[in-house]
Amino acid sequence: MRVLVVDDEPQIVQSLEMNLRARRYEVSTAGTGAAALQVAHDHPPDVVLLDLGLPDMDGVEVIHGLRAGSSAPIIVLSGRIGGSDKVGALDAGADDYVTKPFGMDELMARIRAVARRSAADAAPDPQVRIGDWLVDLASHRITGPDGAEQRLTKIEWQLLERLVRHPGQLVTQRQLLTEVWGPQFVSESGYLRFHFGQLRRKLEADPGRPRHLITEPGIGYRFHG
Repeated sequence: MRVLVVDDEPQIVQSLEMNLRARRYEVSTAGTGAAALQVAHDHPPDVVLLDLGLPDMDGVEVIHGLRAGSSAPIIVLSGRIGGSDKVGALDAGADDYVTKPFGMDELMARIRAVARRSAADAAPDPQVRIGDWLVDLASHRITGPDGAEQRLTKIEWQLLERLVRHPGQLVTQRQLLTEVWGPQFVSESGYLRFHFGQLRRKLEADPGRPRHLITEPGIGYRFHG
C-alpha cells in the first residue's frame, strides 16, 4: 500500500515516513499542496495523510484537487481543533480527521480502517441488516423475516445508500444535501430530519431510539450495523 504524506514540517514527515516504512508501507512525501497534487498524479496513492496548514494553499483546496482525480481515502492531520475546520475538510471529501499531536498506534489503526472501507466500496453491492430487515443495495429491495417487503422512496434510498456504504463513518449534512438535492439546498437541514424520520419509522424497531440510523446533532449522520 502506498501512502502519500503531505506536511511542511520535516520532523513530522520524517517520523511518519519512518513508522510507515517500518510497517512495510510504500511512502511518498510532499511539503506543499502543489507538490502533493503532482505526486498524486504521477504515483497514485492508496491513502493520503494531509496537513491542512500548507505554505502555498489551504488543505481544503488540496482535498478538492485530489478528489478531482482520485478516490483514495484522505486522513487529515491538523492542529486545528475547531468544529468548522473538521466539517469543512469532511465536506470537501476527507474520510477522517486526526488532531495533532496524535499517537502513532491510533493513526495506524485509522489508516487500516479507511483502507478497509475503501476496499469495501470497491466490492460488489452489499447486503446489510437493519434490525430484522435485509437491505439489498444491488436490487433495491428490503425484505423482512417473513418475506414481506418494505418500500422506500427514491430519496430515502439515496440517503440510506450513502450511509450504508460507509458504516460507522460520519456523513455530513452538507454532503447529503449536496449529493441528493444539489448545492443550492445546503441549508435545508429540515429535509434531512424529515426523511430520516421516515426511514426510522420504516426500518428501526424503536424509531424514537434508533440503533442504526444515528444523528450527530448539527453535523450529520452515521450508520451502525
